[in-house]
Amino acid sequence: MRQMTYHLLRWCGSLLLALGLSHAQDSRPNSIEAMNVAQQGTALNLKLTFREPLPALPPAFSIARPARIAFDFANTTNGLGRSSQTFNEGDLKSANIVQAEDRTRLVLNLQKAMTYEATLDGNNLLLVLQPSKTQESGAPVAEHFAKANPAFQRVNSVRDIGFRRGKDGEARITVDLTDSNAGIDIRQQGSTLIVDFTKVTVPEALRKRLDVADFATPVQTVTTVQRGDNARMTIVPRGLWEHNAYQSDTQFVVEVKPIIENPNKLIQGTRGGYQGEKLSLNFQNVDVRRLLQVIGEFTGMNMVISDSVSGSITLILRDVPWDQALDIIMQQKGLDMRKNGNVILVAPRDELATKEKLEFESKLQISELEPLQSETFQLNFVKAEDFIKLFEKEKQSLLSKRGSAISENRSNTLFVKDTPSRLDELRAVIAKIDIPSRQVMIEARIVEAGDSFAKNLGVRLGWNQRQGYPFGGQGSSGNAIFGARVNTPAFYTTQVRDIPNFNTDALNVNLPATPRTGQAGLFSLVLYNSALTQFLNTEISALEADGRGKVISSPRVMTANNVEALIEQGVEIPYQQATSSGATSIAFKKANLSLKVNPQITFDGRIAMKVEVNKDTPNTRLTTGAGVAIDNKHVKTEVVVDNGGTVVIGGIFTQEVRTNTQRIPFFGDLPYIGWLFKSREWIDDKQELLVFITPRIVSEGLAIR
Repeated sequence: MRQMTYHLLRWCGSLLLALGLSHAQDSRPNSIEAMNVAQQGTALNLKLTFREPLPALPPAFSIARPARIAFDFANTTNGLGRSSQTFNEGDLKSANIVQAEDRTRLVLNLQKAMTYEATLDGNNLLLVLQPSKTQESGAPVAEHFAKANPAFQRVNSVRDIGFRRGKDGEARITVDLTDSNAGIDIRQQGSTLIVDFTKVTVPEALRKRLDVADFATPVQTVTTVQRGDNARMTIVPRGLWEHNAYQSDTQFVVEVKPIIENPNKLIQGTRGGYQGEKLSLNFQNVDVRRLLQVIGEFTGMNMVISDSVSGSITLILRDVPWDQALDIIMQQKGLDMRKNGNVILVAPRDELATKEKLEFESKLQISELEPLQSETFQLNFVKAEDFIKLFEKEKQSLLSKRGSAISENRSNTLFVKDTPSRLDELRAVIAKIDIPSRQVMIEARIVEAGDSFAKNLGVRLGWNQRQGYPFGGQGSSGNAIFGARVNTPAFYTTQVRDIPNFNTDALNVNLPATPRTGQAGLFSLVLYNSALTQFLNTEISALEADGRGKVISSPRVMTANNVEALIEQGVEIPYQQATSSGATSIAFKKANLSLKVNPQITFDGRIAMKVEVNKDTPNTRLTTGAGVAIDNKHVKTEVVVDNGGTVVIGGIFTQEVRTNTQRIPFFGDLPYIGWLFKSREWIDDKQELLVFITPRIVSEGLAIR
C-alpha cells in the first residue's frame, strides 16, 4: 500500500512539473530568429523567421520621404543579437530592429518608395517588396500603407478628420480610424491627391467638403465621400507641392508641403543641399560626354549635350548624390546647365550666356514690334483710379512703354491698350486684387464700477440766558454770557422767527457734519428752565452713505480687413481762448466715447488689431475758472486675438481711504463729553475701470446680432 501511494505521488508531481514547464513555455514571448533577403527580378523577397507562428499579420505603416516601411510585433523580442543589418539589395538599403519591453519594431530603409505584400507561412513572415509603378507623368500611382486583414470581420470606420497648418506652412490632414489594419492607398492623380480607405465607412457627419483655403497652405479643399464599401478622400492643392504620408497605429497623416520652384535645381523639394540618389564613380581620363551619359542613364533623365563639350576628366567618388556629382563635373570643366522639365541641357557657360542674351534680345524686339490690343476690365471691389496710380509709377508700371490705360469712374471700368503678353499679366493681377475684403466686427466693452462708503458725524452746541438775571450782563439791553442776546420776553422755542435763532446766533460750538454728497440728518434738543430764562440748545448731524454703481459702455463697429474704422459719441464743450489779436474766441473741446480700430486677419484665422479707445466725460463737480473739466480715460495698444475671443486691453483700479477729524482743542479731548466739541468724517471709495475687446470675422451670408 505504501509503495502504491509513493508511485502515485511521484506520478502527480511529474505531471504538475510538466504542466508548469508547459505553462512557462507558453508564457514566453515570441522572438525574431532570422532575416533573409533575396532579389528576384525587380522584386525583393524578405523572409522573417520566428520561434513560433504569428497569430496574425502585424500592423504596419509607411513613410514616403524618407522611404521607409515599419512593422510592429507585439509580445516579440529581438533574437538576432543585433539592432541593424545592411543589405544593399536593390532598393533595400538596411533594416533596423528596435525593442521596447515586449514590443519590437522592424524598420526597412529603402532607396525609394515601394509597395509590399505580406503573407504568413508557418513560422515565417514573407514580404514581397515591389517598386512603385509610375504614370506617364512620373507621379506615383499608389503608396500601399497597410494591407487589409481578411480575418478582420467587424466594420472599420473613420472616427474623426482634422486639418491644421504646420509651422512651415504645410497642410496636415489627420484621419483617425477605429482599427490600424485598414487598407490605405494614396496616389497623385493629375493635380489632386487621392486617398482610398479599403473596407472603411465614413459617418454621415464627416461626408463633406472642407474649404481650407484661408489657412494659407497649398491645400484648397478636402473632400471625403463614401464609394461603396470604401472611403475616398480627395485633396486639391495649388501651386508646386510635395506630399508626405505616414500611419501610426490608428492615425493616418498626410502632409502637403509647398515648394518654391527653382528652374535650375535638379531636384525640386523643400530640403536643402543635394537630395539625389547616391552613386559611386571611378574613372581615369574618361571623356566628359561619356561621363554625362552615365549620369543620365543612372537618373533616367533626358540629357542634351552641346557639341562644344569636350575633354576628359579623372573622377573618384564614393556614395555621392548624383546631383552633387554632376555639379562637380560642371565646375571642373566650366560647364553650365539649364533644366526644363525632365530635360537637361549641358553646354559651356559662355555659350549658354550668349544664347540666352540672344533670346532676350529677340523677345525685346518682338515686344517692340508686337501689335497692340485693347481690353476692358470691369472692376467690382477696387476703384479703377487706384489702378491708374500703379500705371503712372515709372519703376513699378504694369504696362509696357507703348501701353496706355484710362479709367471711367462712374462705371468703375478700366480700359487698357497694350501687347497681348502684358494684358495676360494684367489680367492675372486683377484676378488676385479685385476680390471682396473680409469683414470684421469689433466690439469694445468699457466697464466702470464704483463702491463708495462715507460716514459723517458733527455737533452744534449753544447756551444763552435772558437779560436781568444772575447770569446776565449790565445795562438795559444786557448780554448773554454764553451765546447771543435775548431781548424778546415772549420767546418760545417753536418761534424760529424770534431772537435768539439757535441756528445762527446762539452757538458755542459749531462743528456740524459736512458730507460731500447728500444732506446730513439732524437731531436737535433744547433744555430750558421753567422761567424761560436759560436755554441749552444741542444739534447732532450725521450721515452714512453706501453706494455701488456700474457703467457699461459698448461701442462696436464693422469694417473691412486692413481698413481703419472710427465710431464716437459725445458732446463738445465750449471754452474761451485768446487769439493773436488779443481778443477771445470760442473753441470746442470733445468729450466723447470713441473706438478707433484697424484689424488685420492673419493666415491662421486670428485677428491682429491696432486699438484706440477713448472715454471722456464732463466733470461738473470740479469747478475751474476756465470752464468745465473733463475726465479722460484713454487706452491705445496692439493685440492679437482669436476669432470670437475676448481680451482685456486695459484696466485701472483706485481706492481712497481717508479719515478727517475737526475739534476744539482741549475740549475735544475730554472723555465722554469730548464728542460734543468735534466733527468726524470717514471715507472709503473704490473705482475700477476695465476695457474689453471682442473681434469677430463676419462670414459671407451671416450677420452679427
